[in-house]
Amino acid sequence: MAEVGSPSLESLPKVDESLKNELEGFKPELMKKASTQEKIVLPTAEDLQEEKTQQAILKGVEDFDQNKLKQVETQEKIVLPDKEAIQTEKTQQNLIEGIESFDPKKLKHAETQEKNPLPTKEVIDQEKQV
Repeated sequence: MAEVGSPSLESLPKVDESLKNELEGFKPELMKKASTQEKIVLPTAEDLQEEKTQQAILKGVEDFDQNKLKQVETQEKIVLPDKEAIQTEKTQQNLIEGIESFDPKKLKHAETQEKNPLPTKEVIDQEKQV
């Protein structure tokens, strides 16, 4: 077994002379003062209460006894449309298809005449007298 002891002076690593001088001449008084602040954010009482509530809910779900549930038969009721509903839907679909496939080029050109008959002077005079 090798002996465990302190290493000899010659086996220690050598430090550069300029670095050694800087380290020996170091004055801690020249350092700037700095205050340290620990920023450990601890959970509030509300946070702890919320976490406890969530854990209680999860525990309740995990520990739930399925034997407490009642057995129920599911009845599927499929309501088929009657003839009237089918006919109404077909009519609506035909109308929509007719509108979508309508060709406006088949329309005849028509010019509209605006008739805005203004009353004559005689009619105005008659209304003034009344």
